[in-house]
Amino acid sequence: MVKIITDSSTLYTQAEAEKFGVDALPLCVAIGDYQGRDLISDYDDFYGRIANGQHPKSSQPPVGEVIEHYEKYKGEFIINIAMADGLSGTYQSAVGARETVENKEDIHVINTKTLCGPHRYMLEKAVKMRDEGKTGEEIVAWLEYAADHNESFLIPQDFDFLRRGGRLTPMAATLGSVLKLKPVMTQVEDGRKLDKIAVKRTMSSAFGVVIDTMKTRNISEKHIIYVSHARVEKDALKAKEMLNEAFPGVEVIILELSHAFITQGGPHCVAIQYIER
Repeated sequence: MVKIITDSSTLYTQAEAEKFGVDALPLCVAIGDYQGRDLISDYDDFYGRIANGQHPKSSQPPVGEVIEHYEKYKGEFIINIAMADGLSGTYQSAVGARETVENKEDIHVINTKTLCGPHRYMLEKAVKMRDEGKTGEEIVAWLEYAADHNESFLIPQDFDFLRRGGRLTPMAATLGSVLKLKPVMTQVEDGRKLDKIAVKRTMSSAFGVVIDTMKTRNISEKHIIYVSHARVEKDALKAKEMLNEAFPGVEVIILELSHAFITQGGPHCVAIQYIER
């Protein structure tokens, strides 16, 4: 029997994930004197604190919870589908927890090299494969393939969130003086940091840079595109409109980012991501 564990980078709540037999451990979030969990905490309070100048932080699920879930499924083939190593400590924590349990040989921790939209798709496909009777080894092989066939772009509105979080290359960090512009970020080759590929004056022109880059990747109906946003649905809808025009026939899905990813990308950021189906 294959057991699947993941984290809230998939943007699935624990309750939602449980409906299709998955354990989704929420990341931890803190802001000011408040400490809570991703996708569980109050969004209005969270955004309100940011507006009042408080700076949020996020961290991986408690290692004790990860160990508890590993031990719960002793004797099963366990796959932990974790968000990108380097953009969070979640993957390393999951690997470390694996080393502490007796059934570690049954546990396979996947570095998705991504987060949010593509991570969500990888989880959904793994569940589908499990339900079709695919072996754990077959699911792991596909997940490892998918981890190398996705790409993410981020357009932050408040660049300082990324700088404080240490998720930028040193060169990209020098953009702090142009916060009123729209930097277009993408993951470096190993997926562990973000670097800029352009700086534009409007969101539409920033979306255009992403689309032009994606056109060089031969995006087709064998891909799925995600637009994730932090309470800027108008921008997300504009991005979807432009993507639909640029890539007719390719499915484009809009998602709203959770607390942990508002912490990373900042309020009003937009992410555009794709993955091979």
